Amino acid sequence: MLHILSFIHWDVHPEIFHVGSLSVRWYGLLFASGFLIGYYIGEYMLKSEKVRQKWIDSLFFYIIIATVVGARLGHVFFYGWEYYSQHPGEIIKVWHGGLASHGGAIGILLALFIHSKVVTKRTMLWTLDRIVVPTALVAAFIRTGNLMNSEIYGIQTTLPWGFIFERNGETLAKHPTQIYEALAYLISFGILMYLYRKTSSKNRPGLILGAFFILIFTARFFIEFIKEDQEAFEAGMALNMGQWLSIPFVLMGIILVIRAIKKPEVVFQNG
Repeated sequence: MLHILSFIHWDVHPEIFHVGSLSVRWYGLLFASGFLIGYYIGEYMLKSEKVRQKWIDSLFFYIIIATVVGARLGHVFFYGWEYYSQHPGEIIKVWHGGLASHGGAIGILLALFIHSKVVTKRTMLWTLDRIVVPTALVAAFIRTGNLMNSEIYGIQTTLPWGFIFERNGETLAKHPTQIYEALAYLISFGILMYLYRKTSSKNRPGLILGAFFILIFTARFFIEFIKEDQEAFEAGMALNMGQWLSIPFVLMGIILVIRAIKKPEVVFQNG
């Protein structure tokens, strides 16, 4: 399955096992595991602030639905509209692959806006500052799932850790950009958790969220330079779609951090 010569020959089957028509795949397992672990981390954080359990449960329900729907629609509209506009029935078939992290981010923002208005009655920034911490970890799990699917990898490389994605018929080593992103997101998770636990950042609305945007989407922007184009229309573009979509998030993050630092701390009463 995996052996090392001058490069890493990658031929992992995306399916772990199947029973009848039921198929268990690495991507789905890692996606679900990431959300489960993220839930427990988020629950631990919110319970440390004496937040109501019903808030916690409803919050993660909103996030799961928003992530899947947002990421799917992001892929449909940002990367595959030419195809999906002609095959609308394929839009709901998430199991065929096709999720966009930028769409997931937009979906989560909309869901948390609704949750803040309907459930917690607190500011949206209060919720976002807490939920983005485990979200960075979930993103690392998802990119690992992309690796198991042999998808979203990079351009040719001569570096010794280059991967030859044999399942896709590749014969030349490519940058394992899924691993680069997963590591970047894991480091981001560590930094954000440090800000939450060891500093007063959680009392400065928008600071942790801003740091999340800067860390995640700056990493995404630069890694995109060594990624293969995901869609044909990106060929010849100075910046690809992923980079153009990352720039607004980075700018928003900078604005949020500056704004949070300038304003006084805010301590909410326990929920």
